[in-house]
Amino acid sequence: MNYDIPYIATEAATLLKDLIAIPSISREEQQAADFLQNYIEAAGMATCREGNNVWCLSPMFDVYRPTILLNSHIDTVKPVSGWRKDPFTPVIDNGKLYGLGSNDAGASLCTLLQVFLQLCRNPQAYNLIFLASCEEEISGANGIELVLKQLPPITLAIVGEPTEMHPAIAEKGLMVLDVTSQGRAGHAAREEGINAIYKALDDLIWFRDYKFKKVSPMLGPVKMCVTVINAGTQHNVVPDRCNFVVDVRSNEMYSNEELYQEIKKQVKSDVRARSFRLNSSHIDEKNAFVQRCIQLGRKPFGSPTLSDQALMPFPSVKLGPGRSSRSHTADEYIMIKEIEEAVNIYLSLLEDLVV
Repeated sequence: MNYDIPYIATEAATLLKDLIAIPSISREEQQAADFLQNYIEAAGMATCREGNNVWCLSPMFDVYRPTILLNSHIDTVKPVSGWRKDPFTPVIDNGKLYGLGSNDAGASLCTLLQVFLQLCRNPQAYNLIFLASCEEEISGANGIELVLKQLPPITLAIVGEPTEMHPAIAEKGLMVLDVTSQGRAGHAAREEGINAIYKALDDLIWFRDYKFKKVSPMLGPVKMCVTVINAGTQHNVVPDRCNFVVDVRSNEMYSNEELYQEIKKQVKSDVRARSFRLNSSHIDEKNAFVQRCIQLGRKPFGSPTLSDQALMPFPSVKLGPGRSSRSHTADEYIMIKEIEEAVNIYLSLLEDLVV
């Protein structure tokens, strides 16, 4: 099938400009969700909605066919300092479309929607679902998790995030630990008390130096980093408590709960995990979609950054226009030619795909 790639890309860029102009910080996505839902319905598609998540199924949906989910998120982070442009005023300058969320992940969202609308015009060997989800940037409980349990069985998900249109076939998971070392308060001028900071030192060094044995070919080793530490109330009191936070990035060789149990065995401080839900994900390189990516010259890789893939209990690939390094930065932008390239690659990958 011959597609008018420049026209489709223009439609995607126009929609992206409209969405940039609607602030949609995580948990504040209602206006953007309203706009997108109206846009999809104006295109002749019936929509479903749960909170600020909007989705639609391809016409003539057949439960006996495999189903591909096209997903990206409508929420953004708050604007960081250093913006020289208005983050909510879309501006095209020298082939770059500037605006908050343009790269992460508005370009993916709008391109996937236009691709979905095009593919729905022609019978495919699979069903399609387009899902615009919310609260991705904060892994919120009212985001994609609310929707997944309402969808038909999914064979494959394509998650739109900036990957320069190379497929991320593995993604690191995340577990945040709150760690507490207990001491006993005393006067700093006398030999009194037990200093909780000193008790925490061995554990801090352990988190810095310990290496888990299993290393992923795609994602490398598990990474642990102490990111926040708090202790003490005043200069002349021995602190009786030292609290610190550890950011743990898991690979697919371990579940988050397995890592947690091993960490508890190794450290003396009290360790509590905020959640085990954001595990690492991985798809077999032999998957038909991944193989088609390779045939088109795209290079599979492992991604260190988190997305809604972590919440998907089915095979998924992260793939979208833009560069991850532009995300969450001042003067965020997407290149217009990247949107056009994405339209072409998505359609080439999905047209007549057998999954």
